[in-house]
Amino acid sequence: MKALIVSDSHGSVKELKQLKEQYEGNVDVMIHCGDSELTSQHTELEGFHVVKGNCDYAGDFPNDIITEVQNTWFLITHGHLYNIKMTLQTLLYRAKEAEANVVCFGHSHILGAEIINDILFINPGSILLPRSRREKTFALLEIKEDIMDIRFLTLEGTIVAQKTLKIG
Repeated sequence: MKALIVSDSHGSVKELKQLKEQYEGNVDVMIHCGDSELTSQHTELEGFHVVKGNCDYAGDFPNDIITEVQNTWFLITHGHLYNIKMTLQTLLYRAKEAEANVVCFGHSHILGAEIINDILFINPGSILLPRSRREKTFALLEIKEDIMDIRFLTLEGTIVAQKTLKIG
C-alpha cells in the first residue's frame, strides 16, 4: 500500500497540481491534511481525501475522515481540534476510537513520524510554509507486510528524512 500525504498548502495550487500529476495512479491513496484554503471545486484536489483545517473557511470538508485502504485504516485530520501542538494524547484517543492503524495530520507544519501504541502518527510538514526546517515537504508512506517506510520529500524529489518502522 502506498500513500501520498500533504498538508498546509495554504492556497497554493501549483504544488498540489505537480504532486497530483506525478503521483496520481502511482499511489493507492492521496491525502490532504487540511489548510488547503481551497474548495472541493478546485480540480487540484480531485482524487484527494481532504479534511478541513483551521484556515479552511469554505466549510465544505469534514473535520475527520476514517477510510480503509488495502486493510490499513486511516484517520485523517488537520490536528487543530486535537491540540496537536501540545500533545498527541487526544489524537491517540481518537485514533483508538476509530480503530485506525495510521493517523495523518498537519497543523504544526513540522514533519514527523512516530508509533504510539502500535499506531503510526505522521505529519508531512508543509508544502508551502515549513517550520523547523527550510525544505517544503510532503510524505510518501509505503506499507509492506509488517514494515512501514516513510519518506519526507521536497517537490524536487530530494529525500530530507526517512524512517522505517516495524509494525507490532
